[in-house]
Amino acid sequence: MSEENIELKRLQWECRRGMLELDVLFKPFLDEAYPQLDAADQARFRNLLKCEDPDLFSWFMNYNTPQDPDHARMVRMILDRVQPH
Repeated sequence: MSEENIELKRLQWECRRGMLELDVLFKPFLDEAYPQLDAADQARFRNLLKCEDPDLFSWFMNYNTPQDPDHARMVRMILDRVQPH
């Protein structure tokens, strides 16, 4: 198995969260959008996956905004895919 495939499998595992609301956002984003992202945004997404579920839930439900601008960028990017303007 290539290093790229191993990384993708690891990310698929990390996209499985404790909350269904997050699973339905992360998994399609990983499958459909992540491969087309530039290296910087791919790194931002991997970093976002390190956040705690309660924080992620709060951000994706628009209860709070991430303080980290990279996190805010990725939350907006993911939400824009499911909530077109």
